[in-house]
Amino acid sequence: MNDSARVLEIFAESIETKQAAGSELAATIAEGAGMVVECLLGGHKILSCGNGGSAGDAQHFSSEMLNRFERDRPGLPAVALTTDSSTLTSIANDYSWELVFSKQVEALGQPGDLLLAITTSGNSANVLKAATAAHGRTMRVIALTGRDGGALLELLRPDDLEIRIPADSTARIQEVHLLIVHCLCDLVDRHLLGE
Repeated sequence: MNDSARVLEIFAESIETKQAAGSELAATIAEGAGMVVECLLGGHKILSCGNGGSAGDAQHFSSEMLNRFERDRPGLPAVALTTDSSTLTSIANDYSWELVFSKQVEALGQPGDLLLAITTSGNSANVLKAATAAHGRTMRVIALTGRDGGALLELLRPDDLEIRIPADSTARIQEVHLLIVHCLCDLVDRHLLGE
């Protein structure tokens, strides 16, 4: 197979995964957007976290909320727990990498806030601890996962929400996670600003 053919194969796999996820998850994603809107209208904020590409998705979500998505509007309160290298490295050095998000949730999270926990495997120890810390602060959790949902599935409460991508490839899961971030942002703007 030449390189161009491989590129077309990757595109086809991505499209197929997105179509399957869209058919399966549209109502769940809409429910997640409703949770975000409810949180914001209640005067609360969204904290987001993840590792690697999921850290990028957490930051992407936060930037779309704080600045704008596709329409001008006032900034919305969102904090990516992945961006402060001094905080991350001090917690990792003084305690452990597993606590880099949970200690921030404990310090910044308030009852009524929301945690957007992103992990393709559902098994990232620091994301699991962040979800537990969020529950300790009376926060709800929206979990973006893949594969079988991993250990995070066992931590979620009835008023939390899992949006699980029906795929096993990390790359395909991450591609759909980014699309879900954009769906959430679009629906939030539609709810807050109208059509």
